[in-house]
Amino acid sequence: MARGQRKDIDGSASVPCFYGKELRFQRERAGRTLEQTVDGSFYGATYLSEIERGQRRMPVDLARHVDRVLETDGYFERCCEDVRRARRSGHAEYFERVLEAEKHALSIEEWCPTVFPGLLQTGAYARAVVRATHPLEADEETEVKVQARLARASLFEDDHGTPTYWVILHESLLRQPVLPPEAMADQLAHIAGLVRRRRIFPQVLPWSAGAHPFMLGTALIMTFADAPPLVYTESLHTGHTIDEPALVTAYRKSYDLLRAAALPPEASLALIESAAEDYRHGKQPR
Repeated sequence: MARGQRKDIDGSASVPCFYGKELRFQRERAGRTLEQTVDGSFYGATYLSEIERGQRRMPVDLARHVDRVLETDGYFERCCEDVRRARRSGHAEYFERVLEAEKHALSIEEWCPTVFPGLLQTGAYARAVVRATHPLEADEETEVKVQARLARASLFEDDHGTPTYWVILHESLLRQPVLPPEAMADQLAHIAGLVRRRRIFPQVLPWSAGAHPFMLGTALIMTFADAPPLVYTESLHTGHTIDEPALVTAYRKSYDLLRAAALPPEASLALIESAAEDYRHGKQPR
């Protein structure tokens, strides 16, 4: 792309992109730069630019500011909640902040002891988990959730913007046949493939580790270049985002102790690939 040339916004790509394209149109029609538009708000020009490209959600206070500056009669405030709902389509409302944050994270570290994390799931595995949680749900609703979960994994396809992803998996996940053997082999091979492509760092916590520092709960820890770190923890039908510094530090310490108890990445990869091979041959991994 030539210097100074901006990228067009495809408003048909998604509701956030449609919203962002209209925002850019109204801003340029008013003859204002990004800097002039955010002047007097608590946000920067880069933040507004990312909203225009459909990459960030519009906070209500910024929407009100933009409506006032661009004289758009409350349009952006009225529509910002619709955009937020569209952005989290297929995800629970309490997960919204994670969807926003992980796109801008420098690093993501995760501990999810009872299922493979959503970022690592195949379609078959995600479908089995969603159906087990919502057994009476219509197939169409399940499929929306599955596709939304798979879309998150696009983080691993961007060569320039990929966050460092470090995951600790309990060995029980390799042994629990959530799917038929061939599909379980595909799930494990998918994780191994991400490792081989140098997209993730896995560690397996072996059964033999016994008691460990993170026996209760889950954790997803994210760091950023321009913001304080966040922790997200989840239970069956709810989740909580934590940004209180002392609590974030406590989670960070527990995660580091857990990582010290886990197998190194090379041994973990060997264990994952061995389990996949066992499933391929119709064996229950030992």
